[in-house]
Amino acid sequence: MLTRLKYRDMTFDIILVLITLIFILISLWFDLLGPGFTFLIAVTILVLFGVITPAEMLSGVANEYVAVVLVLLLLGSIFEETHLLNAIFDWAFRGVHTARGFLFRMMIFISPLSAFMNNTPIVAIMIPYIKDWSRRHKVSVSKLMIPLSYAAILGGTATLIGTGTNMIVNGMIADQKVFPNFKPLNIFDFTPVGGTMIIIGIIFILTVGYYLLPSKSKEKEIEKHTNYVRDYFIEAQVTETSAFVGKRFNEINEKLDGLFLNQIIRKDDIYSSDVNNIVLQENDILLLEGTSQSISDLLSGSHELRFPSVGMFMQKHNVNVVEIVVSNNSWLINRRIEDINFRALYDATAIAIHRNGEKIKGKISDIKIKPGDAILLLVGDKFWALTMDVRDFYVISKVKEFTKLPLYKYLILGGGTVLVIALGALKIVSLFVGVVALLIILTLFKITTPKRLGEKIDYDLGFLLVMALAYGYAMMKTGAATIMADFIIDMFKPLGVYGLLTGIFIITNIIGSFITNKAAVAILFPIVLTVAKESAIPPVVTVLTMTYGATASFMTPIGYQTNTMVYGAGGYRFRDFIRIGLPLTVIYGFVAIVILSYIYM
Repeated sequence: MLTRLKYRDMTFDIILVLITLIFILISLWFDLLGPGFTFLIAVTILVLFGVITPAEMLSGVANEYVAVVLVLLLLGSIFEETHLLNAIFDWAFRGVHTARGFLFRMMIFISPLSAFMNNTPIVAIMIPYIKDWSRRHKVSVSKLMIPLSYAAILGGTATLIGTGTNMIVNGMIADQKVFPNFKPLNIFDFTPVGGTMIIIGIIFILTVGYYLLPSKSKEKEIEKHTNYVRDYFIEAQVTETSAFVGKRFNEINEKLDGLFLNQIIRKDDIYSSDVNNIVLQENDILLLEGTSQSISDLLSGSHELRFPSVGMFMQKHNVNVVEIVVSNNSWLINRRIEDINFRALYDATAIAIHRNGEKIKGKISDIKIKPGDAILLLVGDKFWALTMDVRDFYVISKVKEFTKLPLYKYLILGGGTVLVIALGALKIVSLFVGVVALLIILTLFKITTPKRLGEKIDYDLGFLLVMALAYGYAMMKTGAATIMADFIIDMFKPLGVYGLLTGIFIITNIIGSFITNKAAVAILFPIVLTVAKESAIPPVVTVLTMTYGATASFMTPIGYQTNTMVYGAGGYRFRDFIRIGLPLTVIYGFVAIVILSYIYM
């Protein structure tokens, strides 16, 4: 049990920790140095003054929590490459084209699931899908990532097994001797508050919270200022069984999001005016205009259209969409695309073309190539070796990768993931060991490669987690966290029972927001038992108030792992979490205290 420190016990180390905390808050709030570098400076200062040792600074490198987050994100990237979950999620989110509609379905799916499963892998797997969905539907990813994390947190607080913090508290209840009749909690003792907050949280995110979320992400801002967006033209033929037959383009354009109809070729006729109102017929060829990304999405998502230039190429195990630009002295110049045997020469096929904003007329296959033309190619594995010394064109970028696996490999990937999560939840095998073993198996079966795994590791996130853990350790080691706890509780004590409960919730939430919620309950547990004994408040009320305060980590991106995971993915600033997380935290605290008081007092 920790000894409570009084304000007169404040040492130089504690004062230095609190000063660096102020520096961290200012830097993160105004986005001065970036989260990783900010924590590096703060932790380095503490090392230089001997508050923590270099070994303690780097102890997070061996922390299983850090490793679990990173390997789970690797697993999520494999799901993204194989498009297994995309097919499942596309079915689950079928017909949803607005941010609010997506948020509603996502939260009612994620929150109940997180009540019984580790929410870290759920979030890790959802992140790449949300990025892809937001891009396809032109919804800012920053409108979706924080709600994803919050949905997982809300679900985790609803049951005893929803989060490790709840189970840690239950273990401490079993070990405590202050209240002999205070027995460990049951699995659904957390549900009255947690279940209520799932409903309130969803309503909040869909209403007030939606307007508090930023509308643009840094990722999109960077893309807007650094990437030149080219509009390509691609041919797509309406199939005989297509649902598009008998409909006008303006009735189906939401299914072809991001693409515009330039002309319709019907047998020997070409229609180029008022094409959106022409009723489509089977075998019509549509000349569609869109970005490289929207065209890549079309290739992977449309079952109503066929692409004459693609044929069986998409049946290959691994194909990529790449952009090339034709050089000035290329032998391709003045040759029709149809006459160039891309497949035999380069293991590729031309699917779309861009010509400096010029409108394309007629069939793409009849177009003669000019210098500077940008062409989208669908390429196989041999492309890179065959074009290594080619100077007739230059590869600009790889737009998208499609990996098509045999059924048994999908079963290994999907079934292995479910098994690993289940074994981790049952404490049979640690989640880290299980995921690493699964990654090795996926490599052996050539579902992924060591090179791809190395490219997908999020080193920035890992560095941030290591530095944040080191700083949290400094707060615990010096007693700064306990000083903060004493201060808040002593301040609220004159306000009576509800004041004390409010103080417990606030201080636990603050400590949990800047260290970890597990550390917060470890620090506060003996204190809240003392408060219960001195104030005659039932210990179950003080302990559950503390637990909800710790697990309701909405206000910072570093207090809970799922917040940290979406921090960079959504392009957020520190203040974004404060802006939306603060009102949700206030609501959570109020609901928790009211419900607990009604049930137990």
